[in-house]
Amino acid sequence: MNRTTMSLIAGVTALAAVTGFAALSSPDAAGAGAKAAAQLPVERTSLLCPAPSDSDLAETSYTSFTPVTKGTGSGGNAELRAAAQQSGDGKKAGNAGKGKKADKPVLEPKEPGTPVTGDSTGADAPALVGTAGGRFAPGWTVQETTEVAAGTGRGLQGVNCSAPDTEFWFPGASTAADRTDYVHLTNPDDSAAVVDIELYGKDGALESTAGEGLTVQPHASEPILLSTLTDEQQTNLTVHVSVRSGRVGAAVQALDDKAGGDWLAASTDPSGSLVLPGIPKDATDVRLIAFTPGDADADLKVRLASPSGLITPAGHETVHVKAGMTTAVDLADVTRGEPGSLVLTPTDQSVPVVAALRVVRGKGGKQETAFIPATRPVGTRATAVDNRAKGTTLSLTAPTRTARVKVTASAGSEGGTPASKTFTIKSGTTQDIAAPVPSALKGTYALTIEPVSGGPVYASRTLTTTQNGVPAFTTQTLPDDRGMVSVPQADEDLSVLQK
Repeated sequence: MNRTTMSLIAGVTALAAVTGFAALSSPDAAGAGAKAAAQLPVERTSLLCPAPSDSDLAETSYTSFTPVTKGTGSGGNAELRAAAQQSGDGKKAGNAGKGKKADKPVLEPKEPGTPVTGDSTGADAPALVGTAGGRFAPGWTVQETTEVAAGTGRGLQGVNCSAPDTEFWFPGASTAADRTDYVHLTNPDDSAAVVDIELYGKDGALESTAGEGLTVQPHASEPILLSTLTDEQQTNLTVHVSVRSGRVGAAVQALDDKAGGDWLAASTDPSGSLVLPGIPKDATDVRLIAFTPGDADADLKVRLASPSGLITPAGHETVHVKAGMTTAVDLADVTRGEPGSLVLTPTDQSVPVVAALRVVRGKGGKQETAFIPATRPVGTRATAVDNRAKGTTLSLTAPTRTARVKVTASAGSEGGTPASKTFTIKSGTTQDIAAPVPSALKGTYALTIEPVSGGPVYASRTLTTTQNGVPAFTTQTLPDDRGMVSVPQADEDLSVLQK
């Protein structure tokens, strides 16, 4: 046997040992047909939480939860640590958080299946960088919820801490005089990330070079005020974050002088059809913001999935989205006292689009704002955390086919017994369900949604409270938690070693 052949054998053996998925079989058996990919739990998850607020009146809670997942073994851990903060010019400004040491975890879960909570006050709370491994990784979910008593953005602000990525779309941002919008960028890695931020208004791209080549230092976070990137004041903008090198987490904090504010999470990837689930039944004003990044215009059919089925809003049967331009449509009180979800489909040719809803509750000087971006379906499983005994609404939508869904309430963070219920969501409807609550609940709890049969399901969770007569609220969409991954079953083919 020559040296080349021995090297090939050594390489194949090493590959089999590293992957752990190679199975020895004969060439004939390998050619008999490909085996189905195995669904296995992910072994590592990263989550990034933006700095919650620059208000001295802010009260922030963090909730971490991992559903119990079969096949994960008994090892692993999860932790959230403070990120370094940067100045506006990209220079490192040191770790934020009074009394917090950079080497001490801010939050460290102990067991899957039970939520863990933490809190902070004031304007010094830092962004957080989180990692989970082993049994804590599959479906790991962290929510950041902030109450601001007064001032710009007063009300309830909530965001699901997100995984790092290389591209994000945020329709619904603004540089209007009454808005203060920041895009928060957090880098979880050991090397710097280089990021471009582009803004698109009603007439197309806004001229600016200030958003090009922004550097985010390793393990650091930087909030960037959108109004520093352009001199134009526009009510409805689409923000595009693209990463030249590295990866970041990104979220937009949209704060209004009079109508509260919230976090705007990224829209799902551009698609010809979109679902925006869970408009509250008492919404007083709903605005659709849409953008198509391609060269072709998009014509979309607009429908509302109500409790009784799909309906077309009067006067808003379709929307035309010009290529490269942000389009906004005011739908007023489109839900008419019932919960609903917006379903966008192409009228003819399918053109990829991103979209979000700006939703208002209350009237006059007692308004509060939240955002619902287009989202992915629940898929295998999704989880909402920081649910309370009162003021929690879970909304489920089955836009194309009837679906059965299992919803499980975890134990409470301070005590309580898990509970489960199964619901049927009829085709074309949205249902605010009576979700299960842990018995003898103490603290907050998690809700895990698992489709059992039928068509795709989209979900969102809304938290509500009242602050000085203001109906404060925040809504989080619940896409698949990506806790499971398809791993192809590989076979060694020793015929490649034969001459």
